[in-house]
This record gives sequence, C-alpha cells and structure tokens, in this order.
Amino acid sequence: MHLPLLQDFVILLGFSILIVFLLQRLKLPSILGFLITGIIIGPHGFSLIAASDQIEVISEIGVILLMFVIGMELSLKQLASIKNTVFIGGSLQVGLTILISGLAYYFLGNTIEEAVFVGFLFSLSSTAIVLKILQDRNEMKTAHGRNALAILIFQDIIVVPMMLVTPILSGASENVTMSVITLVVKSIIVVLVTIVSARYIVPKLMFEVAKTKSKELFLLTTITICFAVAYLTSEAGLSLALGAFLAGLIISESEYSHQATSIILPFRELFTSIFFISIGMLLDVTFFLNHIGIVLLLVAIVFAIKTFAITVAVAVLRYPPKTVILTALSLFQIGEFAFILSKVGVQYNLLSVETNQYFLSVSIISMILTPFVIMFSHRFANGILKTKWGKRMDKNLVGQQDNESVIDNDMTNHLIIIGYGINGSNLAKAAKYANIPYVVIEMDAAKVKKAKEEGIPIIFGDGSLPHILDTVNIVKARSVVIAIADKEDTKIVIKNIRSISKSVHILVRTRYVREISELLALGADDVIPEEFETSIEIFSRVMHNFLVPESTIDNLVDYVRSNNYDIFQMKKKLPKTFINAQIPDFNITCVTVTCDGSKINGKTIKEANIRAKYGISILAISHDGTIIDDIRPDQKIYQNDLLYIQGSSENIENFRKYVN
Repeated sequence: MHLPLLQDFVILLGFSILIVFLLQRLKLPSILGFLITGIIIGPHGFSLIAASDQIEVISEIGVILLMFVIGMELSLKQLASIKNTVFIGGSLQVGLTILISGLAYYFLGNTIEEAVFVGFLFSLSSTAIVLKILQDRNEMKTAHGRNALAILIFQDIIVVPMMLVTPILSGASENVTMSVITLVVKSIIVVLVTIVSARYIVPKLMFEVAKTKSKELFLLTTITICFAVAYLTSEAGLSLALGAFLAGLIISESEYSHQATSIILPFRELFTSIFFISIGMLLDVTFFLNHIGIVLLLVAIVFAIKTFAITVAVAVLRYPPKTVILTALSLFQIGEFAFILSKVGVQYNLLSVETNQYFLSVSIISMILTPFVIMFSHRFANGILKTKWGKRMDKNLVGQQDNESVIDNDMTNHLIIIGYGINGSNLAKAAKYANIPYVVIEMDAAKVKKAKEEGIPIIFGDGSLPHILDTVNIVKARSVVIAIADKEDTKIVIKNIRSISKSVHILVRTRYVREISELLALGADDVIPEEFETSIEIFSRVMHNFLVPESTIDNLVDYVRSNNYDIFQMKKKLPKTFINAQIPDFNITCVTVTCDGSKINGKTIKEANIRAKYGISILAISHDGTIIDDIRPDQKIYQNDLLYIQGSSENIENFRKYVN
C-alpha cells in the first residue's frame, strides 16, 4: 500500500533534521532551518513534496497548538492587564502602518483602493514565528513579550474585518454592514462562552477527568477543548489561532493547566515545525533571485515603516524606551495571516499576480530575518539608547515626577533592587521585614502600578540607564541586587553602576554557572546562579536528614561556592576532609502519645522502662505547648504529649505502635 503523504513526511522530516542539526552547530535558530527546509523541498525548489496542499493543512495545526499553549500560560486576569496594549497599541500600530504604507503605494501610481489593501497586508505580523522565538528565549513574560502578544492578538482580530472590507474596496456589491453586525454579535457570544467556561465549566470537567487518573483521557479532553473552541471561533468568522488562544485561556483558569501544557508541548513542536516548513515552501526562488534588489529594498522599507509605527504605538502607552524598541524589532515582519488576505486580494483584483509574488518574497524574507533581528535586538536597542536621540526618547518616555514621588532624595545606605519578579519581590518583603531602606526599579508598568498600590517604594524605568540609577541615589546606596533575567541587560547594568559608583556592593542573580566569571569581571561582587543554588539546598537538607555535622555541611557549601560550583560539573574531586563518615542507623522523629491506658500514660520514663524495652531515647517532650529538653528518669509522660525520640527505624516504628 503506497501512501504519498507518508513519503512526503519522511522527506520533510529528514531534510529538517539535517538542516536544523547543521544550524544548531552554528548556534542559529531552528526556525531558520525549517524555513530553509521548506525552500529546498518546496515546489519552487527541488519539488520533492507532492502533497503540498495537505502539508499546508496539517501545518495549521501547529499554529493552533502554539496559540493554545500560549493561552494556557496566561490567565483571564493577565490578559485583562494588557487590554490597553491590545486595543490602543494594536489599533495605533495597524492604523499607522496602513496609513504610511498605503500612502507610499498610492504615490507610486496605484489606486486608493489598492493602496489601502496593501496597507492591510503590511500591517499584519507573524504570530507563529514571533511567539515561538520569544518562548524559546524565555521572553514571553517580559514587558516587550507581552506587548508583542497584545498587538498580535489585535491583528488576529482585525484581520477578519479586513477580509470583509476587501469586497467593498474592489467594488463588489455585498451586504457588508450586516456581515459586520453578525460578526460583532458572534464575537460577543464567543467571549461570554470563554469566560463562563473558564470560570465554571472546564475546571469541574478537568477535575472529573483527572480523578480517573487516565493519561489518555486527560490528553483527549485537552485536545478536544482546544480544537472545539478553535472550530467554534472559526465558524463565528474569527481565526482558528484566536480560537485556540481562547481555549488555552479557558484551561489556564483550572489547576490542571501545567499538566495540560506538558502533554501538548511535544505535539506543538512537531506541528509548528511543519508550519514553518510550509511557509518556506511558498518562496519562489527563481523570482526572488531575478528581483533580489527590489525585494531587499522593499524588505528595508517594510522594516522602517513597521518599526516606526510600532514604536509610536508602544511609546504612547508610556513604556520605557528599551521596551518600545524591543517590541518594534519583534514585529517588523509580515505575517502568515497576510498570505490568506492576499489570496482574497488577488481574487478581487486588488493585487496583481506579479505584485503578489513581490509580496510573498518580501514576507518570507522578512520572516527569515526575524530570528536574527530578535537575537540581536537587545544589543541594537542598547546601541540606540546611547545616541542623543535615544537619550532624548528616554527622557520623554520615563515619567520623572511620578518616579520622584516615591523616592527620598536624602536616602542613604539603602538597598536597590533591579527587577520585581519573584526574586525581587521576595527580597523586597524581606527588606521591609528587616527595616532595611530599599527602592525597586521595574520596567513592567502593570507590576509598578500594583506595587505602588501596596505601598512598595518602586519606580518605573530601565535599570540599565544611568539617569534612572541617579534617580535612586546609586552613589549613596549600600547594596544593589540585579534580579533580571536577561544576561545582556545584566551586563549593561553592572557596567553603568560601576561607571557611577566603585564602592556599592553588587549582587547578581543569573541562570547559569558559566556566566559567573564574566559577570565578576565586569564588576559584580557576588553572583548567585539559579542553576546550582537549588542543588546546594537539596544536598544540604539531605545531609541534615542523615545527621551529617553542621560544620561539615557548612564547609562543603563554602567550598562549592568558592570554587564556582565546579564540584557539580565534575571538574574537581572533593577534598579528603569531605569523605563521608559511617552514618549510624538511627533517626530523630516525633511521635504523639495517644493511648489513655496505664501502660505509659502517667508513668515516669524509668517506670515505663522505654530504653530497655524499645531501644529508643527520648530527647525532648512537648507537654501542653511547653518544651521540656532536660529529660530525667523521673519525668512523667501523659496522653497527647509529643515525644522527640532517637533510634533505629525499626525501633521507632515499634515504639509508635506502643504509644498509639
């Protein structure tokens, strides 16, 4: 039995493995490998794929699963927190892009209708590529990551009205008004169903499914919810991707979202890979090579127009300059939904076949460039902020008066916390508890607003900028803790702090041990890597459980840290002073006296003859909330006393049965 689709899958996956492997050796993103694979095996390359239409349909599942996982990692509350960026930022970005690109196309001699339609195409960015890259770089929860998500959500919503308006632009007679009204009503119904399902239906359903302890049933239920909601939104005239995102939001409100995410991830990786390959298959290599100069020029124009429009849109929302720039650089490309819209444009003669080929070439080249642009976006943003324009932009965007209202200009000998994530917020709580004067710098406007409402001394700004550091009196501070995730930003913060103050103590949180030496060389005094601090805590507690002397544990911890955690990387052997001694077979535990009989209740330790009968020693007794640690033979034991005892596991278990 011959299955052409199976043959195509073997070719598709085989080429992608080879190309992605080679690119990984060059430390290049895997998405680039998938796009190149599509170009090579596609109909405009070596034409190795016969069922390209079927591959394209299957690839849509990748977008659905990608948006589903992203939705599960958010919540309705978190989504509500970015509503301003969705509607204000999104509408400004789309509107400005349509206006600028439309005018440019109009002045090239095209009709106003064609110009508006081209503006539609240019305004859309790639949801799948951008969110996949940001997820791989752990940047989805950063300010620019959430901004990118918010604007992409708006684009996914607005693409449907664009498709409805396209017949009007072409002069086709359709009752578009009624279509728009119907779409709005359906959209409201979808949103209401999402909220009700997330709050009341799905959590109960997932609980009942989880109780069966069937992994197969849990997987089927999760997948069904995803595709069912995507199907419903598609029937309502919205995109499949938006429906999958809403399905993820529904499950995110239950306590089973983490398990659901873990079982979906392998499927998501497979199908999104096929999606990126299918995008690469669209590029007509011959047309691109014959018109390479014009295509690259158009890519540069698109880059300039979209980054400008996104910069203005995000700047209006008063985000810090670096967040503005990073968001703009993330969304400069033309997206996959524009491909769908372009087919409608060709159908209604708003786009010629040749213009459509230019459009496809520009879109795919911009997608291929996206991984590189995002990879170097932080360096590019930092370079811009060093220019006069960047400093002027920073001064205009960061609200000095608002920041100064929470800062005591006479504050000295204080702690500065840069980053208000989990580590930063916990440190702030500890500082408050210990009456240590402190101030926090955070770039996330939502976090800043919430923290201010809680009375936290926090300012909105980029901790890598010198004037922000001046605002928090860095020269008078005693210690600075850098608790941000981005390595490049951390390095810049250290450099800028050291350019202002040589004496302030800098403690840095980083992810990997390999980054310690570089951060110390830049001027950090202490570097705490998350990678192995957890390991230290684990082995410390295990050693405590095995009753290893405290001094030995402390010495080992000091040794590990002083040698930059090399012990965990098997580069050094433990010194002889750390050879484990024989650990005796006994434990220390606590048992409750529950029996009310005379065998132990009311008797002294000597009368009960506990040591001789059960081979255990009583170290302390808790009686009516009072701890008695001076244990004498005449000490009496009563019902409900807590006995802290020492002995072997077997003897302890026998004694537990005796007193219960």
